[in-house]
Amino acid sequence: MTRLTDLPGEVTHLLTVIVAALDIPLPSIEDSDEAARHAVLDERAAGVRIALSVLLGHPCSGDLEDTARYIRERTAEYPVTYTPFSDRRTGEDA
Repeated sequence: MTRLTDLPGEVTHLLTVIVAALDIPLPSIEDSDEAARHAVLDERAAGVRIALSVLLGHPCSGDLEDTARYIRERTAEYPVTYTPFSDRRTGEDA
């Protein structure tokens, strides 16, 4: 099995970009925040799916950095604007 450290840097960079796009905070308990989180995550996941589908469907047409750039740009179009969950007992965000 190949370890992450054995992968080319471009691959680990792409994986890092994907995780950053999909790793968003939990919302507050307000219904509107939960709906907003769902919308942001859905749009970001769609961007990742599109980018990876293009990369896999047309491997000669683009490179990994182009794919990572597209995901970063698409992610920036859908920022987290809802209120993240905060544990009132500890004061920490989830």
